[in-house]
Amino acid sequence: MAFLADILSRVSPSATIAVAQKARELKAAGRDVIGLGAGEPDFDTPDNIKEAAKVAIDQGKTKYTPVSGIPELRQAIVAKFKRENELEYSVPQTIVATGGKQILFNAFMATLNPDDEVIIPAPYWVSYPEMVAICGGESVFIETKIEDNFKLTPEALEAAITPKTKWFMFNSPSNPSGAAYSYDELKGLTDVLVKYPHVWVLSDDMYEHLCYGDFKFVSPAQVEPKLYDRTLTMNGVSKAYAMTGWRIGYAAGPVELIKAMDMIQGQQTSGASSISQWAAVEALNGTQDFIAERRDIFEERRNLVVALLNEATGINCPMPEGAFYVYPSCKDLMGKKTQSGKVLENDADFVTELLEQEGVAVVHGSAFGLGPNFRISYATSTEDLTESCARIKRFCASLV
Repeated sequence: MAFLADILSRVSPSATIAVAQKARELKAAGRDVIGLGAGEPDFDTPDNIKEAAKVAIDQGKTKYTPVSGIPELRQAIVAKFKRENELEYSVPQTIVATGGKQILFNAFMATLNPDDEVIIPAPYWVSYPEMVAICGGESVFIETKIEDNFKLTPEALEAAITPKTKWFMFNSPSNPSGAAYSYDELKGLTDVLVKYPHVWVLSDDMYEHLCYGDFKFVSPAQVEPKLYDRTLTMNGVSKAYAMTGWRIGYAAGPVELIKAMDMIQGQQTSGASSISQWAAVEALNGTQDFIAERRDIFEERRNLVVALLNEATGINCPMPEGAFYVYPSCKDLMGKKTQSGKVLENDADFVTELLEQEGVAVVHGSAFGLGPNFRISYATSTEDLTESCARIKRFCASLV
């Protein structure tokens, strides 16, 4: 329509949201569909956190909050970064927003000028490049390889840096691949970044607590203190605390950047929900025991899904270190024909036909910038995962 902004031509709808919506529609129509597209835990928010929200309501803590967040939550964020990440921040270096997406959006809006470049390793979370586009920047993608477990190499990072580079967008553990960087792997990247003082680092640590085995999570500013003054470290309560609908994200970084983000947020949404913020205080300050228990369940599911998918004809599924996703390749199935006569030309064809024939909803890898792959979220029951993998194996076996 003529009155819509030109910027919309640079932006695409979220593929993950579209898949989840398609699965809901098919279920409502009576189809037997297992949805593996949603990126949210199937666990409920812990009782102590829900109780803190109820107390806040009963105490009348329902008014507007400061744009950057209530002091109690910002202090809890300071304590969290020190306790878990060995990062020292003051309260003015923190900000609370309506979900992690708003943190990212405000950071890009506050810093990007036309032609500024943001380096984004692929596969990437679908919203990163769309946010960059809306804010006027240019995304520079670096494709990773399945042989490297979808991890960026220092050489590839250095080759992508130009005088126009403003940000390096870093996500570990990764959505969609689940790849997580060890200390040594991350040190290789930070050694490169130290050499380029005009490049800032935006570290999305949302899946920090979902690392498996004896893998130890580390964040860029923690690995390389020289990057502290040009790193925005972002996190939230949605994944580890099963609080996706509460919509609380937070970050810490240089005061001037935080002030700029605060100014934008003040003209956009103002402060996040007061009730959600008080719940997040309890999440960060309260017991953390349930995280390990739930992490063990996720790890069992990961192991199950990887094992079952690697039994499927033409599927190659690496073992990820974290998050609750796997990112298998379906490369060997390209060119194959379905029972209905459809030739699979790309991963979008694969997931479409899988949904139509077997009722399993997954997200095509090209939506994340790297294919032919597909993403499965194993944040659902073992029964559904076992059944869906059986259907995937049946679908793959039926191709000719």
